[in-house]
Amino acid sequence: MSRSATAAISALFLLPAMSLLSATVLLPAAALLSATVLLSSCSQSPEPATLVVRDARVWTGDDSRPWAEAVAVSDDRILAVGDNEEIDAFVTGETSVIEGAGRLVTPGFIDSHVHFISGGFNLSSVQLRDAPTPQVFIDRIAEFTRDLEPGVWILGGDWDHEQWGGTLPRRDWIDSVTTDNPVWVNRLDGHMALANTAALTAAGVTRDTEEVDGGTIERYDDGEPAGILKDNAMYLVDRVTPDPPDALKDRALDAAMDYVAAQGVTSVHDMGSWSNVEVYERARNEGRMKTRIYAAIPLWDWQRLEARIDSTGRGDEWVRLGGLKGFVDGSLGSHTAAFMDPFTDAPDDTGLLISSKEDLYAWTSGADRAGLHVMVHAIGDRAIRLQLDIFERVAAENGPRDRRFRIEHAQHIDPADITRFADLEIIPSMQPYHAIDDGRWAVRVIGPERIRTTYAFRSLLDSGARLALGSDWSVAPATPIEGIYAAVTRRTLDDLNPDGWVPEQKITVEEALRGYTIDAAYAVYEEGIKGSLEPGKLADFVILDRDLTILPPDEIRDAKVDLTVVGGKIVYER
Repeated sequence: MSRSATAAISALFLLPAMSLLSATVLLPAAALLSATVLLSSCSQSPEPATLVVRDARVWTGDDSRPWAEAVAVSDDRILAVGDNEEIDAFVTGETSVIEGAGRLVTPGFIDSHVHFISGGFNLSSVQLRDAPTPQVFIDRIAEFTRDLEPGVWILGGDWDHEQWGGTLPRRDWIDSVTTDNPVWVNRLDGHMALANTAALTAAGVTRDTEEVDGGTIERYDDGEPAGILKDNAMYLVDRVTPDPPDALKDRALDAAMDYVAAQGVTSVHDMGSWSNVEVYERARNEGRMKTRIYAAIPLWDWQRLEARIDSTGRGDEWVRLGGLKGFVDGSLGSHTAAFMDPFTDAPDDTGLLISSKEDLYAWTSGADRAGLHVMVHAIGDRAIRLQLDIFERVAAENGPRDRRFRIEHAQHIDPADITRFADLEIIPSMQPYHAIDDGRWAVRVIGPERIRTTYAFRSLLDSGARLALGSDWSVAPATPIEGIYAAVTRRTLDDLNPDGWVPEQKITVEEALRGYTIDAAYAVYEEGIKGSLEPGKLADFVILDRDLTILPPDEIRDAKVDLTVVGGKIVYER
């Protein structure tokens, strides 16, 4: 028996010393199968492969062997990775063989931050993201309304007022074309939304409605609500929007899984709700899953999650629980991100806190003591520092543990806080597409100095932090190829920054690939079963039509996903 096989088997007996998440959920199956594969390789008759990809450029994500030519799969696991001759030994008459023809094969992309069910619903909602003028915005809503039954709510939208210069939409824009249907359409960042009069009436929001802590009600000069509600104030309307029936939720999930499969995404970290978990578990029980999901629920409800895990466990390789998502502040585009200094274009405004410091500490501390996984949204420099301080305090009070705290977005970091991510072993979970989107207008909002450490990918990596990359879909498209392009080029969507917006923060293609694969897996304790192409890991991978690592950077975004495989099965083919 080889030394590596002996080590793999020995590792099985070390599991009790490992972290709770890794020990109880991830490593036993992966380690056991790795040992099995290694033992079988010692025999004269190698295990036959069910699927083989050969003659490809295989980027494995495995530092011990970064590149290979071919991959063999047995059912839902990677059987072997090597050169063509090595892998051909696993081929039988029953093996499906895919000729790579020099195309790039990578581990399946992992999107580290999505809103999965709402993204699925938005695929069939009114499309406002690219509306270039207020009139187009109005016309699209009017056209969408035309075929609706009276009383049906219009949701989603994902509008962006920066497309037409920054003027916020108002309810009087759309009231005349939506008299019979309540409208509640959100800005693409999800931190403010527009209600028409019908929706405000249904919610009981009037000129007498008091302001909400951690939120804002935009008003006309006479005090009447103008239709825009921000952050916590959005709950006033959210609470009266109808809950879709299960059949529509299931349809939204199926649409979301089909969409991300076409982008090469095989796993997502969903920043969702208990309702989402019900949808995922129903799909898993019905055998409909195409995407692996790490499901996070609200941080304030950590005790319910603790009780659920104690009762039924964390789940399986398709749907897994353990994550908790909290909020410190809002977003830059909504002027609700919390900064230490005022916005450049609003000198009396420093943003807001969605949750109080006291609540964030109590929730984080309690969840961490329960062995749960805490990830908190923080965008402005004040919000990021506040949460870093809380994470540092909680870790010191609760003692050493493999906790993998995360700050979601981590967009506008004060220079003094850059090194704290690595020093405190906190993972910045970031979305590169936001950089080339916000980069069109961010300097107007926070000025030329603060943008130097905005989306600071290079600085964070150089300090020793581990990046988990994602999209924030449906705030941004769930397209890892565009995310890699954004991280490597930082060329804004308007192409006005051909050499990159804050170019010193660019990273390499392989660094970006790590952020969408092995480091994204690490960010949820799953590096033992996914994120790299190694024997024993899940057979989740993607074939691209060209090698991103040798393309001129500005051509990366033109690459296409040819094939997506999840658990050894093709879920998308171009």
